[in-house]
Amino acid sequence: MSDRRLTPATDRVVLQGWQDQAPRPQLTDGRAARLAVPLADLCREPGGRRDRQVNFGADVTVIDETDGWSFVRAALDGYCGWLRSGALSDDLPPLTHRVRATATHVYPAPDMKRHQDFALSLGARLSVTRIADGFAELSGGGFVPAQHVADAPAADPVAVAERLLGTPYLWGGNSDWGIDCSGLVQAALTACDIACPGDSDLQRNAFPAVDDIQRGDLLFWPGHVAMAASPTRMIHATAWQMAVIWEDIPDAIARIDASGDGPFLGIRRPVRG
Repeated sequence: MSDRRLTPATDRVVLQGWQDQAPRPQLTDGRAARLAVPLADLCREPGGRRDRQVNFGADVTVIDETDGWSFVRAALDGYCGWLRSGALSDDLPPLTHRVRATATHVYPAPDMKRHQDFALSLGARLSVTRIADGFAELSGGGFVPAQHVADAPAADPVAVAERLLGTPYLWGGNSDWGIDCSGLVQAALTACDIACPGDSDLQRNAFPAVDDIQRGDLLFWPGHVAMAASPTRMIHATAWQMAVIWEDIPDAIARIDASGDGPFLGIRRPVRG
């Protein structure tokens, strides 16, 4: 049985190449689009429950549309869901940079004293036309502080995750406004150009198992994932504290097991592709 989250098909339409796995009355090549708002929920159905989120600059393939909603497949990880059609743009200039800071602002002019137009979160993708006077100018208009962007991947996923310490927990969240356990791991790994699925069960299946814990390894429980900073310390987004926190690994294993949410499922090691 195909995984709903990764199957680019609605009840009536399927993306070309997927018709054997998900036969539908209509076949489509899809349409390329890009998220043009700071953040959008990716929902199970139009107006339904949030599964994940996509950030500004995320490339998607539009597969189906109805009543102001678009069913899309995210280029980042293949995750599928519905988002509001008005959040998308057909303007697709080359993506050159990403937001490396926890959050930043987009200004109407290269002047930090101007009222900002909107905010962006860690990992937002940008098309920058030039950097001058301390600002990165965006192809679609707007200016971002140059200190907050990078044109190359980060080196250490743990250091990226650490920037989000204290971020409130949000089921399905993928930004500094709110994030969950798998969202934190995906944000940290993709900032380092390590391909990573969106949900913890998919993440566990994506990486090889190991016996020893090293910095950057992923630790798994049923429905939960954390990232090791050392053999004894981890960072994770947890509903237990409704925030991104540090926790000692032995304490976490004992606490989660005692709560009935265990058992500990082991260690996986992300690898660069």
